Amino acid sequence: MLNNIGLPGLLLIAVVVLVLFGRGKISGLMGEVGKGITSFKKGVSEGTKEIEDEAAQVAKDVTPEEEKDKV
Repeated sequence: MLNNIGLPGLLLIAVVVLVLFGRGKISGLMGEVGKGITSFKKGVSEGTKEIEDEAAQVAKDVTPEEEKDKV
């Protein structure tokens, strides 16, 4: 059913949505969507950094100083 929607159908849907909600509500909604995407990306980046920090702690060299000199 959705395969038959062409450019005229999409334009008609866009006009109906614009008439129903108005430009102000749509722009506000898009602003909130943008903030949500930004927040999601920030969360993913912080999560990745946390995982990398934990991996660095696990891979930390714990060889005693006396043993390091012997090598």
